[in-house]
Amino acid sequence: MNTVADMRETVFFEGDRASSKFSRFWLLLCLSSVIAASGVVGDSSATVIGAMIVAPLMTPILGVVLATVTGDRRNLMLSWGMVAAGAATAVAIGYLVGLLVAAPVVAATNSQVAARVSPSLIDLLAALATGAVGTVALVRKDISDTLPGVAIAISLVPPLSVVGLTLESQAWSQAGGALLLFVANVAAILATGVIILTGYRIGAVSGAAAETHARRGWGRRHRAIISIVVTLLIIGVPLTLTSTRFADQELLENSIRQAAQPWAQQNGWEISELQATSSQATLTLTGEPPVPETGSLEAALKAQGVDPAQVTVQFVPAYTVHLGGGG
Repeated sequence: MNTVADMRETVFFEGDRASSKFSRFWLLLCLSSVIAASGVVGDSSATVIGAMIVAPLMTPILGVVLATVTGDRRNLMLSWGMVAAGAATAVAIGYLVGLLVAAPVVAATNSQVAARVSPSLIDLLAALATGAVGTVALVRKDISDTLPGVAIAISLVPPLSVVGLTLESQAWSQAGGALLLFVANVAAILATGVIILTGYRIGAVSGAAAETHARRGWGRRHRAIISIVVTLLIIGVPLTLTSTRFADQELLENSIRQAAQPWAQQNGWEISELQATSSQATLTLTGEPPVPETGSLEAALKAQGVDPAQVTVQFVPAYTVHLGGGG
């Protein structure tokens, strides 16, 4: 098990090597932000994963965790400042990269953006587990080799790049969704980190030297822990709403497909596209004319529990032309 001194050396920007740690952090942050923004613009998962490995934001976030548990006010403020400044820098770099791209970088045309603008409770669950692994790796020497995997699992810089790119594209709601994903991930790391370090009695170890300092440290820890828990609960509200909306959307799509697929096949048409929200859907079919009657489709939808008024059907005729006939 690492000592508190070892953990401080890992996550705090202090001591004789402080200037080296600062320069390393900013160098890696800027480079990872450029890589992430480029990967998002190019819709390349491999490039985005590379940016996640290089990104150094996990260090000051774990610094917030350790400073919270040990009651270290100076390093708590410094670590929070590094997180905030680093996040703002990543957003700014994403915005600047967006200026170099002619077409808007938005969810409708980019899968990397689409994957990060609608966070749900599943994303929060993954972040909680990843934060737990990262914190345990900070405490235990025999698990520290897993940190590269933790860097890949937690999405920190890529959502910030998406924020910058979508802001430049004036897609405000998508920028807000990506920012929510980043904040949710940070809050999850803080919550699980504080719980795990408290379970390892890190605060008790660090405060054993002076009773007065320990009491003051507990007061600061108490307020910080409460603020983290409250933040996590607040973030859980929009994530729950998003999860519910996605669940309703998926349920509606499945019900419509189950009703429409047999009907389309019987009439010689095929489902080419199905787009749905939580309450409305557009079903696009392709086939040879004439357009089939829709009465039996309405009956099939009702049998699946779908109100036909929720569904708009678009028929796209497909004409067959035989070439080389001399006509």
